[in-house]
Amino acid sequence: MTTATSTIALPVMEAFYTLQGEGFHQGKAAYFIRLGGCDVGCVWCDVKESWDASKHPVQDIDAIVAAAAAHPGRLAVVTGGEPLMHDLTALTASLKAAGFQTNIETSGSHPVSGSWDWICLSPKKFKAPLPEILPLANELKVIIFNKSDFAWAEKYAEQVAPSCKLYLQPEWDKANAMTPLIVDYIKDHPQWELSIQMHKYIQVP
Repeated sequence: MTTATSTIALPVMEAFYTLQGEGFHQGKAAYFIRLGGCDVGCVWCDVKESWDASKHPVQDIDAIVAAAAAHPGRLAVVTGGEPLMHDLTALTASLKAAGFQTNIETSGSHPVSGSWDWICLSPKKFKAPLPEILPLANELKVIIFNKSDFAWAEKYAEQVAPSCKLYLQPEWDKANAMTPLIVDYIKDHPQWELSIQMHKYIQVP
């Protein structure tokens, strides 16, 4: 249950200015706001330390946005953890007032809050997305961990809007094995595109 104070302050695991390494906005300068708290529990999650929101300092939204505005880029990416565990209405309003484009990366397992210019939906088998987020997604990014994930990706591709961009991304630790399979799959199913976590290859946050 979201508390009243969560609309004016949020648990921030980390925030940093870098390049977006994945999906449609890959290569763009972006300020990432990684919120604490997640109940999805992906076994291959590379930020498990984000799961417990109580371990991360609660910051006022004004301070979060001021830190973002100190950089020249005006693309803000809210991620987690699972950011939609929190009410993000006030955060997105403040970001937009400061001139930011608001992007979110979410599993879609909690109700949507906030005003978003771009919703990247990355559904997880561990906790399914809520049906109401599917038509709102601008980007569907499916992590490929094993061969069965291709059929699972198609299940969700059938439920998003026709304009939604479709991406397949190898799970990082299995990238050597999965990337060739993804390449072949995209060649046979060209509605999909490849997302490769560029930031890990060029070693930026």
